[in-house]
Amino acid sequence: MSLNFELIHDDMKSKGAVLLFHGLTGSPFELKKYGQFLFKSGYDVFAECLPGHGDNFEEIYTVTYQKWLDFAYSRFEYLKSRYENVFVSGLCLGAVLAISVAAKYKYKVSGVISLSTTLFLDGWRLPWYKCLIPLAVSTIIRFYYNYPECEPHGIKNEKTRSVVKKLLAKGDVGMNDFPMTGFYELLKLSSYVRKNLKEVISPILLIHSQEDDLTSVKSANVVYKNILSKDKELIILNDSYHMVLYDNEKDFVFGKALQFLDSHLTVKTLKEELVCI
Repeated sequence: MSLNFELIHDDMKSKGAVLLFHGLTGSPFELKKYGQFLFKSGYDVFAECLPGHGDNFEEIYTVTYQKWLDFAYSRFEYLKSRYENVFVSGLCLGAVLAISVAAKYKYKVSGVISLSTTLFLDGWRLPWYKCLIPLAVSTIIRFYYNYPECEPHGIKNEKTRSVVKKLLAKGDVGMNDFPMTGFYELLKLSSYVRKNLKEVISPILLIHSQEDDLTSVKSANVVYKNILSKDKELIILNDSYHMVLYDNEKDFVFGKALQFLDSHLTVKTLKEELVCI
């Protein structure tokens, strides 16, 4: 079952393109409501499974962070050749990839919306030995251990959490645990991004929950303090966990994202120029 999606306006009058990246062991399904909202608000939206995700979950054990980067770069270049306004946004691992794109392409990126940016695995639900995870995953142990997905599944809202648990149990929308190999590559990507944060100069909106169960606000703070973007904003949520697109403050997040996009549009999109010719 393909979880990829493209939401494109047939009238060729979209405001621009928004490229979305999902989280570690997740899928574009977790971005669907967000993408539909942006589409209804006038944007063309694109989301695909990252390498090592989707129908062939076993590939998560061999995928490298460089493959994630290459995928993100190629998708951005493809859209940039067709749209003047191209924004990047992501959740968790996807947020880190969005920042990576901004670091590489600088002003070519119209803006970045980084949600639950995961540079560090230091959320409150991780075990007491979480400080040892970077050391453990750097050894052969990472090939033999999966960290089980468990309560609260990144969601504070109990009703929504119940629905997500059922979907995860079916295995239709993402993996039901976190392979240590995936953590290892995520931390390598994090290290790479932290070294290149001063390359980020495009507008950026960071949204992070104070109660994020997977990664603390430290991740968002590190990005905010080290990027060179003059136009940057960090919003801290107080009634959500990691999955901010599905939790109690999702409507607020959607609204802030749209406000950011609309305020960073250039005068014309490439599509509009083609229509005028």
